[in-house]
Amino acid sequence: MSEWVVVGSADELHEGKSKIIEVDGVMVAVFRMGDDFIAVEDACPHDGSEIGSGCVKDGILECPHHGATFDLKSGDVLSPPAYEPLEMMQVRLEDGIVQVRDGR
Repeated sequence: MSEWVVVGSADELHEGKSKIIEVDGVMVAVFRMGDDFIAVEDACPHDGSEIGSGCVKDGILECPHHGATFDLKSGDVLSPPAYEPLEMMQVRLEDGIVQVRDGR
């Protein structure tokens, strides 16, 4: 399990946009959904392409390359061509600072 990595202040993260950071050699996309923060490996399980630049609407992330959709809170696949869920990362908020770690 990795150490906690600082993403930035909660105020720096905006609804519907991701911030991409590296955690122990893995690219991670961090999203804000209201007061919640979600972090996923920045790789679509369909083909490994980056997914952090995808469109987020009503908690659904659409892969910008082939259109697969995912429930951002759970990582579950909602539509193909992906059939495997997103790789979720651990996120915490400490004194207004968002932190992420790879708990796999």
